[in-house]
Amino acid sequence: MGERLQSKKSFVCSFVQCKAAFSKSWKLQAHLCKHTGLKPFSCDNCDKSFCTRYQLTRHELTHSGEKPHKCVVEGCSEAFVTNASLKNHMSRFHNKEKRYKCNHQGCEKDFNKRNRLAAHIFVHTKALPFHCKISGCTKEFPSHGKLKHHEKMHNGYPCEEEACLFKGNTWTEYLKHRKAHKVKLPCAQCKKQFGNAWFLNLHIRHVHSGEKRMFLCPKDGCDKKFSGRFHLESHVLGFHEGLKAFTCAVAGCEKSFAMKESLWRHGIVHEPSKKLKKPLKEANKLAAKFAKTNLNK
Repeated sequence: MGERLQSKKSFVCSFVQCKAAFSKSWKLQAHLCKHTGLKPFSCDNCDKSFCTRYQLTRHELTHSGEKPHKCVVEGCSEAFVTNASLKNHMSRFHNKEKRYKCNHQGCEKDFNKRNRLAAHIFVHTKALPFHCKISGCTKEFPSHGKLKHHEKMHNGYPCEEEACLFKGNTWTEYLKHRKAHKVKLPCAQCKKQFGNAWFLNLHIRHVHSGEKRMFLCPKDGCDKKFSGRFHLESHVLGFHEGLKAFTCAVAGCEKSFAMKESLWRHGIVHEPSKKLKKPLKEANKLAAKFAKTNLNK
């Protein structure tokens, strides 16, 4: 048999000291969320946000009730929201893999992993099954995952910089400390400084290179051009498809918009003070959308 060819990881993270590389652009975009903290895909039905459109689409199924992953075994009508749930169903009911059964009287549940059974037993006994094994620590936890997270706190998070003896008690402490080692990258033309090469290159491209990529409307007969994907999407939804779901609530104003951000911007017309009190969440959304637009260029 021939060896399976591995896909070339051509999408490389440009953050300083990060060596991550990916075979697909959307995987790189999801990875960048770890550095920027931005989650550009927000659910309209709740306050959750996600790094990729796939994660958002999968989440939205929990609101719609749709279950696209159907069991293919003849005679089985089960369907699931995620592919992971379908695989769990296949292994539990059709593939007959080793099961760990609950011995509590009247309980017929079984599990494919011993740790899951131990976590389930807590329902019956109310005794936390996972104990910290570090000497002097008496903490207990309901799941193996929470135990592992706790054990990391004992080990701490040591700084990876050479000759630096810092060790954070939490991941948040470690991230705050790591900023002290970051070297600002200056722009050679205007001396403005940036935290990483990706933002520096983005700055050079849009401020000093003179390049300006235009996005053409894909609709036949329309020759409109836009400087960003956001404006293009707003044009297609509002002008061509007539989808303007976001209406101004101010009495006497009948304006409506295709994008939520456009409605927020319009609100400044009625309340100019909003311009100085821009909500952080909305600012993050706009920044993320801008970053996503330029990442795909």
